[in-house]
Amino acid sequence: MDIASLLPALGTLVMLIALQVVLGFDNLLYIALESKKAPVEKQQMVRKLGIGIAIIFRLLLLFILINLIASFEEPFLTVTDNKYITTEMNLESLIILLGGIFIIYTSIKEIWHMISYEPSEKEHKKVSANKAIFMIVFMNLVFSFDSILSAMALTENNWIIAIAIITGGILMIVAANKVAQFLQKNRMYEVLGLFILFLVGIMLVSDGGHQANLKIFGYAINAMNKSTFYFILVIIIIIDLVQTKYQKNILKGKS
Repeated sequence: MDIASLLPALGTLVMLIALQVVLGFDNLLYIALESKKAPVEKQQMVRKLGIGIAIIFRLLLLFILINLIASFEEPFLTVTDNKYITTEMNLESLIILLGGIFIIYTSIKEIWHMISYEPSEKEHKKVSANKAIFMIVFMNLVFSFDSILSAMALTENNWIIAIAIITGGILMIVAANKVAQFLQKNRMYEVLGLFILFLVGIMLVSDGGHQANLKIFGYAINAMNKSTFYFILVIIIIIDLVQTKYQKNILKGKS
């Protein structure tokens, strides 16, 4: 293979790796928060093993989508004559919807725990390492659909997509520890992380509902625009940073 034909493939690979990194941010946040539920001495192992297994499943998902993409796109549930709800649900939209609902439930549950927390209360009950790994792998697959389908739209070279998935997974293993350590040292940002996850859940539900042509009482569910998502995300982060700085200034004034 000469350099002239290699450069486009290399450019596509770099683009796909960047795509994996950008779309993997919300996944990374979930991994850091979920692994914190495991016993302290096993948290790093949970992140590494969870992402490692998830990489294997992502490659399997890529193979399945290549060969059975029509099955994922073909509706298996069609409701058109109901005045309350109509839909043309396919497997992809169902997985995305369920993943989004689960993330919303998880984030609300954790936020409620923080609101109702009392100093005398024991720390959050730990879950087993196996359960934490399972949840990381499962949610990783939910987050994988967007990135893999986007990659398949950019190139037909499945080897490039596979290399990008593996490279992105390795970068996630490295970054997951950094994010987890940051949240451990700066626990006030856990609230910010949970609200970001809540926003991600809303985005997934809207995306899954849009793909399923879901209408409730005649109102169509439209997918949240990615620009809108990132705009809200930036606003949430700015508000949190300003609020934190303001609180520190107040404490300085009292001391």
